[in-house]
Amino acid sequence: MSDNQLRLVWIYPDLLSTYGDQGNALVVERRARQRGLDVARLDVRSDQPIPTSGDIYLIGGGEDRPQRLAAERLRRDGHLQRAVENGAIVFSVCAGYQILGHEFINDLGQREPGLGLLDVVSVRGEGERCVGDVLGDIDPQLGLPQLTGFENHQGVTHLGPTARPFARVQIGKGNGTGDGTEGAYNGTVFGTYMHGPVLARNPLIADLLLKLALDVNALPPTDDRWYEALRNERISAAQQPA
Repeated sequence: MSDNQLRLVWIYPDLLSTYGDQGNALVVERRARQRGLDVARLDVRSDQPIPTSGDIYLIGGGEDRPQRLAAERLRRDGHLQRAVENGAIVFSVCAGYQILGHEFINDLGQREPGLGLLDVVSVRGEGERCVGDVLGDIDPQLGLPQLTGFENHQGVTHLGPTARPFARVQIGKGNGTGDGTEGAYNGTVFGTYMHGPVLARNPLIADLLLKLALDVNALPPTDDRWYEALRNERISAAQQPA
């Protein structure tokens, strides 16, 4: 941060906001303002350059063709990689998660280069689509409570040696590899398949992004009653027999 202002960048809402993931930007902005922070939020469309001066970058999910277009434009732009080199935080969901990896399968059935910001490779799954509520345990190193979210993807994402699993699922498919992993992270770059939107279901993940941006170990408390009610309702629903 500089000038006491948090700079929040929502990437390509015209291409990657199919499943309500823009709610993640709303949650981060709201929780920052509840702590008295001055927030400048910038929604960057796909025909605009990505600023390199952001503190937190958010990328959502999308359909296959918009995902390919987004990857092409982000590679050509090159500014998100530069922002990460400068210490920015990136939180990505589903299609955005795959784009941050080394490659994924595009809508033409071809291998599409990603940005290489996460050591993951995504392929097209051949089994049933991964759809439904997910519960998991977030990596203990992150100090966060149980993960709740909703997955809806055909992708299978394999983690390389430098990527850590974001969580390990108790219910759901996660990365789709059968090893129980969900999402990935490395340093300040995070990826997950969870919708929901995931930061509304898991507000302490949003707080983690804020703490990383502010370089602090704790934030002032805030009223989490609404979030906890949502979390408890979705956790209970996921635990019900199918």
